[in-house]
Amino acid sequence: MEIRTVGVVGAGQMGNGIAHVFAVAGYEVLLNDISAEALERAVALIDRNLERQVSRGKITAEVKDAAMARISTTTRLADLGKADLIVESATERETVKQAIFEDLLPHLQPHTILTSNTSSISITRLASRTDRPERFMGFHFMNPVPVMQLVELIRGIATDEATYKTLLGVVEKLGKTAASSEDFPAFIVNRILMPMINEAVYTLYEGVGNVRSIDESMKLGANHPMGPLELADFIGLDTCLAIMNVLHDGLADTKYRPCPLLTKYVEAGWLGRKTGRGFYDYRGDEPVPTR
Repeated sequence: MEIRTVGVVGAGQMGNGIAHVFAVAGYEVLLNDISAEALERAVALIDRNLERQVSRGKITAEVKDAAMARISTTTRLADLGKADLIVESATERETVKQAIFEDLLPHLQPHTILTSNTSSISITRLASRTDRPERFMGFHFMNPVPVMQLVELIRGIATDEATYKTLLGVVEKLGKTAASSEDFPAFIVNRILMPMINEAVYTLYEGVGNVRSIDESMKLGANHPMGPLELADFIGLDTCLAIMNVLHDGLADTKYRPCPLLTKYVEAGWLGRKTGRGFYDYRGDEPVPTR
């Protein structure tokens, strides 16, 4: 089927980026959040990010204006029911995502495809709580969405071939590259990335190195663009911990045990850039290691 209209649930860091790329690609986008203020901030951020793309010659001013005109907002989840495709991008908690899909079900068109931007939660399990498991997929964008090239497509056990091929075409129209993953905990990217970040936290926890030496070692010694602790702060330490818990619970292997120090930072509310403190303190002019 042809996708023309897209509903995005959640106007946070990922949701606003997803709305941005769909609008640039020519889709009509309806962005939803429970907070009107969050929607206002998201639209303002999309406008700034598009303007940055114009200034760098990535897009024209006409493309920016057309994209902004394609984005509308609503605080009513039911309004998304008319969309051809819905991308859920709410908090990485399964109960929250299940509640969203349950609330959406009475309002959906028969042909609507449901997707989740989850970074780790079982697609099969989420799909089983809906009336259309065959038209449900994982649609996992990388952060920041307008910049990162990859989209993970995750089929649940019931996902049909038509849904997969439709979303493969959507990814191509977005100008991104799809990587197909089976529905196992954390899929491909986070199955590999999060244990590396967790091991970096263990290296800090055990006193092998401090924050700066760990990050510098991986940037200069392994040619990573960001150190693992810097990257964890960028992702959000709560998200890192949630994914490690999914891996640990889902695969029952002790190698996925979250580092106690990661848990401690999350308990303190030091979640990284979004709260001003994580493995670095961002409240001054320059980030300062907290250990």
